[in-house]
Amino acid sequence: MATRIRLKRIGRKNRPFYRVVVMDSRQRRDGAAIEELGWYNPIAKDKEHNFELKEERIFHWLQQGAQPSDIAHKLMKRAGIAMKWHLMKQGLDEKAIEKEIQKLDLRREAQAKDKLAAADKESKKKAKESEKEEAKEVASSVLEKEQVEEEKTDESVDVKSETKDAEEKIEDEKVQEAKETEEKVEDKEVQETKEVTETKEKTEEKVGEKTEPVKEEAEQKTEEAKVEKTETKEVTEEKSAEKEKEAEEIKEVTTTKKSTPKKKVEKKPSAKDAKSKDEAKDDK
Repeated sequence: MATRIRLKRIGRKNRPFYRVVVMDSRQRRDGAAIEELGWYNPIAKDKEHNFELKEERIFHWLQQGAQPSDIAHKLMKRAGIAMKWHLMKQGLDEKAIEKEIQKLDLRREAQAKDKLAAADKESKKKAKESEKEEAKEVASSVLEKEQVEEEKTDESVDVKSETKDAEEKIEDEKVQEAKETEEKVEDKEVQETKEVTETKEKTEEKVGEKTEPVKEEAEQKTEEAKVEKTETKEVTEEKSAEKEKEAEEIKEVTTTKKSTPKKKVEKKPSAKDAKSKDEAKDDK
């Protein structure tokens, strides 16, 4: 029967745990084992003590022809069993094997010390490198801060200059706008004065055109009134003269009546009757 030293899993899901067993090579991985030779816990925190092997029983089964698997051989090598089995195959006695194992342990201790020293050196190098990197980062951060401050100062200077330029531009624009507004106001005033003068002239012309016939009519009316007044004066004077003449005639008649016998006196037409007759003729 071909036997094999290998691992058999018994842990739950995501928590593996193995037993080192001897079983028939034709059995499945988790099949029936002939004998248990130790255990192995790969998720243990202490990696140096995460397994245990039965040395005497392993030598027994190796002498019977059992072949270890790769992982079982690594565990045997870590425990020193593989080295002992190699020396036993060469025919060395127990004392020589113990000397060789001691040498192997010393080598392993030296290797461990070398590893620790190398780890210390690497840690020191890493620390120095980290310090250098930190110093570089600090220096770079300081430089960046200085650059940022310089940029800020430059920006502030630029902003101040820009603000000054903007203020000057705004002042110039305001002055120009004020000038333009003054010019516009003056132009408007001039135009308004021109329009006012033109309107006055036009109104005066219109008023003159309208008043001229009125004046002419008024003058004609005044002249007519003067003519009428003169005519009325003349008429009144004529009437008064006629009345005086009639009175004188009446006086003469009375005087003659007293002195002479009565005679028929023909009445002469008066000036008023003559004028009325003349006006009637003119109307015809």
